Amino acid sequence: MSRINDEQLKQLIEAALFVADRPLSAKGLKQSVLADFAVSLGRINEVLDQLELDYRPRGVQLVQVAGGYRFQSHPDLSPYLGALWQEKAPRYSRALLETLALIAYRQPITRGEIERVRGVSVSSNIIRTLTDRGWVRVVGHKEVPGRPALYATTHEFLQYFCLDSLASLPALDDEQALTALFSQAAIEPELQVH
Repeated sequence: MSRINDEQLKQLIEAALFVADRPLSAKGLKQSVLADFAVSLGRINEVLDQLELDYRPRGVQLVQVAGGYRFQSHPDLSPYLGALWQEKAPRYSRALLETLALIAYRQPITRGEIERVRGVSVSSNIIRTLTDRGWVRVVGHKEVPGRPALYATTHEFLQYFCLDSLASLPALDDEQALTALFSQAAIEPELQVH
């Protein structure tokens, strides 16, 4: 095992996080770009904490999402940065939002259970959109007649909504926090989950 000084370690971790196509955890860093170096997980976590502080006042921040770290633009800059993309983000319906919220907060959940809570049937297009986006997946089947699919959220859901874990979801009765969470995904912000 090779040794690496503190400055080189910080540079290598910073570069790895910039080029990675997904959030990286301390363990993931140790097993990939740092595999040839004698570096403890504690030392890697210290560097991640330093980088998080270094980037806090800047336009790009190091954030912890989906069990790992990634760089992303400061949320306050998103209205201005949107001009860089020609394609507009799709707007999602209230029905899709309610379905996604039920899956996120009550997972695993069947389509029938979602329909009972919402009081209306769930369109196949809604389920398809959620699975195509990678936000929801089938995690099993309920042991009842018909064996309906059980839906749950994915790591992509956590990444997209900038959540470290499901425990990071705002309380259901905090309408303002829920609106802020879902509005960053270009979902119509008229949120009222019952």
